[in-house]
Amino acid sequence: MLAAPFGLFWRAGVDGISLLLIVLTAIIVPIAILGAPVRHRTRASIAWLLLLEAATVGSFASLDVLLFFLFFELTLVPAYFLIAGWGDQHRGPAAAMKFFVYTLVGSAFLFVGILVVAFLHQSQAGGDLTFSLTALSSTHLGGTTGVLLVLAFTAAFAVKSPLFPLHTWSPDAYAEAPVAGSVVLAALLAKLGTYGIVRFDITLFPHALVTVGPWLFALAIASILYGAVVACGSSDLRRLLAYSSLAQMGFVVLGVVSLNQAGVSGAVLLMFNHGIVTAALFLLVGFLAKRTGSSLVTGVRGIQGAAPVLAAFFTVAMMASIGLPGLNGFVSEFLVLIGFFGAEGWWAVIPTLGVIVAAIYLLWAYQQVFQGELAPKGASISDLDWRERSVLAPLLAIMVLLGVYPKLVLDRILPSVVNLLSHVTVALSTAHPR
Repeated sequence: MLAAPFGLFWRAGVDGISLLLIVLTAIIVPIAILGAPVRHRTRASIAWLLLLEAATVGSFASLDVLLFFLFFELTLVPAYFLIAGWGDQHRGPAAAMKFFVYTLVGSAFLFVGILVVAFLHQSQAGGDLTFSLTALSSTHLGGTTGVLLVLAFTAAFAVKSPLFPLHTWSPDAYAEAPVAGSVVLAALLAKLGTYGIVRFDITLFPHALVTVGPWLFALAIASILYGAVVACGSSDLRRLLAYSSLAQMGFVVLGVVSLNQAGVSGAVLLMFNHGIVTAALFLLVGFLAKRTGSSLVTGVRGIQGAAPVLAAFFTVAMMASIGLPGLNGFVSEFLVLIGFFGAEGWWAVIPTLGVIVAAIYLLWAYQQVFQGELAPKGASISDLDWRERSVLAPLLAIMVLLGVYPKLVLDRILPSVVNLLSHVTVALSTAHPR
């Protein structure tokens, strides 16, 4: 542990939750580099992707709140340059600026919240200023203070995830970024927000999180339903996936705020599973766009006969996203809904509608692109080559493996979830802060 001025220490470590997301990062970035290489300034794009990977791993491993903030903010720089430098020439810079401004404003609330918690802890405990997560978790917060602080933290996390209504940067960024950038944005950076809720909101503000829980439930359900409904009207596959990710992040927040073992375990597993599935889908849409020149569902139709392997890979990833039993999406969504039902009872019926609508828009997209009569220009479309198949194969193998044997990951998650929830139980068993 290396000391630095102003109470900042290099405190890093992993548990079952952060380890799983670090493994996800280690899987996704190489696959993004190999699966969606850029044709100009290749070395620079790889350098930005590797810096983004380092900042993401640092965020997941940080046990010091200020150190987490530094890594959390560092992810903005490579993400901005990837979108602006290698995205759409006309709309990419505007999308990058929108992404940067949204996340930077949200992070300002997080920074203020961190300072307030640290100074409150110093005034109560005496001694030197510290940003240690373990130390700050013992800070006594008044009811109003705790609510304001959890809102400050969650504002930054909700922008990053994103959650409705702070999501408007994501469709533009996902659609205008290069394919590798879209993969990393959706599969990794979105998880920084939900991970922040798990690691910091629950640890630092258990009382306040219970107080604002109904509002977070409402935002999560709004994200699920809004994302699903808007995805139904999206003719661009990348925007469709962006709104689908919005709905999936809503499910993650539902599980986290349920504050029970099934819900939190399902939310953490869903973060990993969504990263795997959405990376595969964005890569497949990129492969499709490379062949047809467009990511619009009306670009080319009926290409299943010309590219059967591409259609088969898309089918598996699509079914995993829908939550088909036997694939990884089912177990995590099922646990989240069980956890939400345990916390809120029959209100769990409402987010279940999002699962149904997800099946509608994904099956519709598949039907439009792959089925039907082959357009004349579709006859020249080539199937996936060996490199593209090799890149996608590990992702699909994980979808199947965790679909039939989720215990492999759940056994690693569960001890950390139990420790986290035991902290909440102890905190809530004390007198409610005034």
